[in-house]
Amino acid sequence: MELRSGVRLRFEGEAARVAVDVLVAARRIELVEALAGEIAAEGGQAMALRLDVADAHAIAPAFAEIEAALGPLSILVNNAGVGGEGLAMDLSIEDWDRTFDVNVRGVFFAAQAAARMMRANGTADAGLSRIINIASVASFTVLPGLSAYNASKSAAAMLTKSLAREWSRYGIAVNAICPGYIETDINADWFKTEGGQKQVKGFPRRRLMDATDLDAPLLMLAGPAARAISGSLFTIDDGQSLPGGG
Repeated sequence: MELRSGVRLRFEGEAARVAVDVLVAARRIELVEALAGEIAAEGGQAMALRLDVADAHAIAPAFAEIEAALGPLSILVNNAGVGGEGLAMDLSIEDWDRTFDVNVRGVFFAAQAAARMMRANGTADAGLSRIINIASVASFTVLPGLSAYNASKSAAAMLTKSLAREWSRYGIAVNAICPGYIETDINADWFKTEGGQKQVKGFPRRRLMDATDLDAPLLMLAGPAARAISGSLFTIDDGQSLPGGG
């Protein structure tokens, strides 16, 4: 099995290999265009699209465009997210709303649009429909100074369970991965500081995770092996949320 940059899925076994055409969407079109180019250069089929999930009205039309170009939608990875940094007393209404617009509303309406298409295109009836939300250890662990983010990820986790229960009758599996700290554009500057380095040293393994650490669980949840898995939250955090520190 192979997962490249979080979006290219390839399932391999002794008897079969299934390649999945990929749509990569984000606010910054230049990033997903570069990623789609990498996939195409390796012989894959990929499409890049600018989409801000905070604009809930734009999601369903974008998904219709995707399906028209690539065929029936069967897998959705809800990976859009913002940090929501700020102490509770300092958060503005706009900061709070932006966090929930992306981390909760965007997750819900993307899942809704995908589920409707999966029912209509037959992938749900065939048992092939998968929705994977990227939540966080913040879904169940308090990350200091991130009250909006914590609340939004807790909402995303419960939303995962609610959708899994409601859509089980349609054959749509909904699960979530709850990652620990991975160095990203959102937090890279923090982890270069003295405070950030102290935080890393407090983790049991005294390191940050790599993005590739999510490859195996994501592939499993997207593929045939997950036919009996729905409504589950998978913590992948290198032991960061374990009590006791490093």
